[in-house]
Amino acid sequence: MNRAQGAGIAAIAIASVLWGTTGTAATFAPDAGPLAIGAAALGIGGLLQAAVAVPALRVARPALAEHRRTVVVGAVCVAVYPLAFYSSMHLAGVAVGTVVSLASAPLFSGLLERWVDGRRLSRWWMLAAVLGVVGSAALATGRVEEQGTAGGTAAGVLLGLVAGVTYAVYSWAVHGLMQRGVARPAAMGAVFGGGGLLLLPVLALTGAPLVATPEAFTVAAYMALVPMFAGYLLFGVGLARVPASTATTVTLLEPAVAAVLAVVVVAERLAWWGWVGLGVLALSLLVLALAPATTPLPPVVSGSNGVRRAGGSCSGDVQDPDLRW
Repeated sequence: MNRAQGAGIAAIAIASVLWGTTGTAATFAPDAGPLAIGAAALGIGGLLQAAVAVPALRVARPALAEHRRTVVVGAVCVAVYPLAFYSSMHLAGVAVGTVVSLASAPLFSGLLERWVDGRRLSRWWMLAAVLGVVGSAALATGRVEEQGTAGGTAAGVLLGLVAGVTYAVYSWAVHGLMQRGVARPAAMGAVFGGGGLLLLPVLALTGAPLVATPEAFTVAAYMALVPMFAGYLLFGVGLARVPASTATTVTLLEPAVAAVLAVVVVAERLAWWGWVGLGVLALSLLVLALAPATTPLPPVVSGSNGVRRAGGSCSGDVQDPDLRW
């Protein structure tokens, strides 16, 4: 692993730690529903991403127009993700909702890179993803919390899969824009700003409880500014250096942080196999950190007929080299 990849993984790991605080933070605003929490967190956070990226967005306007379909798809997924994610936790419980959403995202990311980008998946990535999913499952079943109804749990799992798909797609979209020559602030600002705009009507309809008390307003401000704004700035830094499949695998650190905070702050209990799951998650991240570096990509040349990498053929898809054992 080279220095740039190490810095990318570190940035995503810090972002995941910040994201891991959201479940605990939401417990301090019990009257706010999952749609209000999701719309406030990523809606306001997404608009802030666009606000700080205005100069970069102006410069990148032609490139963003050329790849507008990727921008639109990414923005729609940014809008759907928090609504599905927080609703999943509300219906199925924090542990199940978090793990289904986040553990499925690396798998969907890998499938996107395999089927859309034509990238062969690394055995190192497969090992890390399997370890991450196993560790997350142990962590979920090891957390002792109030369970919902069977119907609610099933709906929560389904929404968790929707969250996992949309998380994978917007990560892939942002990474793809960067690979096509769009600067990181412009790629993040366009996709997350568009998602933030789409979330504003939801926030207007559901957000009244978030301003009803100082505590709820503080929760909403914290989630928008720290986990979502600062966290996604770091996530963008990481996506500029590692593939989306690697990035979403690193974010499996989030449920581990959420579990520890739930034990320390919310007084949940964690069974012994839950602690083992934490260790397996740590091993997953270690595999990613020590895996061999990817083969360097040739420079991107953008044109009206698609994207061409130096030394390769013209194509609308980006053909990326792969890790090897």
